[in-house]
Amino acid sequence: MSVEAVVMAAGEGRRMRPLTERWAKPVLPIDGRPVIGTLLRDLAEAGVERATLVTGHLAEQVEALVGDGSAFRLDVAFVRQPEPLGSADAVLRAVRAGARPPIVVAAADTVFAPGDVRRFVIESAGAAGAIAGRREPPPSPPHRWPLRIAAGRVERVLDDDPLNPVGGAPLWLLGPAVAALLDPLPGRPPYELSTVFQLAIDSGEAIAGIELSRTRDLTAPLDLVRENFPYLEAT
Repeated sequence: MSVEAVVMAAGEGRRMRPLTERWAKPVLPIDGRPVIGTLLRDLAEAGVERATLVTGHLAEQVEALVGDGSAFRLDVAFVRQPEPLGSADAVLRAVRAGARPPIVVAAADTVFAPGDVRRFVIESAGAAGAIAGRREPPPSPPHRWPLRIAAGRVERVLDDDPLNPVGGAPLWLLGPAVAALLDPLPGRPPYELSTVFQLAIDSGEAIAGIELSRTRDLTAPLDLVRENFPYLEAT
């Protein structure tokens, strides 16, 4: 079964200010390349053919960079999220715009290790849903919560065990049963995928937990230097 993608690229990136006052976070570079460009290529290599990009803050920059997606071997559509109403709201907007499960959902501000996106897509095939985990960078609430995984299944999306070394990574798979829980959106705004997935788990759905390698993220302005200095030094 083919898999579509939803890429969340609407956030303002407040912790990256003042950089994100002028540039959309997904167009900022890691290793000299826009983060969203690396992600889209990874999705194409994983066999994804169609992606819906959810844009918001400085949307025109993201949309101009990506275009119709042909440069990344993808068919790309755009949908706007005018207000920061959360990750579940972003995915629901994409579904209402035509995205169909199973859907791989990714945040546009993270670079995954080579091959990890493809491995996630392969290992999550046929699952009701899946969440990626990572040990590096480690969990650091409230921005990166521990993810409780046992025997390859997610037991708790937001684990309160401070000794749990596995945190959630911004990569998810929503099969039809999990996607159906998006409408109506559960809980209160901001509506997050963590709430949707925990609701699925509590309803008896088996959610796969797939541990990935270290991810590279832009969370503070200094990260832009850290993640690009080795590349610049080598050129």
